[in-house]
Amino acid sequence: MTQTIENPTATRVRIRQVAGNIGAEILDVDAGAQLSDEVIGELRQALLTHKVIFLRGQDLGYDQLVAFGKRFGTLTLGHPIYGGPEGKPLLREMDSRGEGTRANYWHADFTYMDNPPAFAFLHNVVCPEVGGDTIWANTGAAYRDLPEGLRTLADGLRVIHSNDSDFTDATYDGDVRTKYLKNRFAAEHPAVRVHPETGERCLLLGGFARAVNGYTPQAGRDLLRILTEYATKPEYTVRWKWQKGDLVIWDNQATLHYAIRDYTEHRRGERVTVAGPTTVGVDGAPAVTLQGNTSEFVAGTGM
Repeated sequence: MTQTIENPTATRVRIRQVAGNIGAEILDVDAGAQLSDEVIGELRQALLTHKVIFLRGQDLGYDQLVAFGKRFGTLTLGHPIYGGPEGKPLLREMDSRGEGTRANYWHADFTYMDNPPAFAFLHNVVCPEVGGDTIWANTGAAYRDLPEGLRTLADGLRVIHSNDSDFTDATYDGDVRTKYLKNRFAAEHPAVRVHPETGERCLLLGGFARAVNGYTPQAGRDLLRILTEYATKPEYTVRWKWQKGDLVIWDNQATLHYAIRDYTEHRRGERVTVAGPTTVGVDGAPAVTLQGNTSEFVAGTGM
């Protein structure tokens, strides 16, 4: 389905919805061009509405990707644990041949911080012919459709997130795990966060979620598993087959994502992230930092 969003200034952004509850392709927009504030506003609204938006055929260098990302907010450093490439401090290279952990777990980015990024911009540079798709899940729609009793229970839960997580399990080489955990980060979040722009209630889960306050370890894991099962039902997901030059932008405040690891060829993307606010629950209580300091990451480079 293709629709056209109009605004009072007659700027037009064409959108093709790609799944029932999440995901839309943006047509005929060049992210490297000097886009008007009206077009950026429409792209932002499309992102908030559809949670993840896809732009094909984008030819973007580092400076262009950074300039485009900055139209949506203050950029963070590339990663709170790994440094960026030389001269590109705001960039995270997602390289299958490089350092880092795999992302084939459901997660939202950096939820071991009290203020995870708001938006992520991932530009595909090298793409395998087969495999390497990414799936996103709409955690707002999933929360909306929870059974009433489970929804009420989730509203009151507080969850501990840590970088000592599914991303550093026993399948990793010891050196990878040691480097990833050299600096420990942990935060307590509401299980249901209120979206800072839309007011929508969204589940806050994923591979960094380790325990639930007030519950035994086993009971906490069971609660997280049940909620994640609802959040990642196929009805709330969209799966994207990457092509070289694709730019995908997702609302990290309202989604989980999963990078499928079913490829042997080289895969590389370049990502920048927009800083987000401290998460807030339905009772107005904010997230709390338990361990680590990510202020330098959030501040970027003085922007």
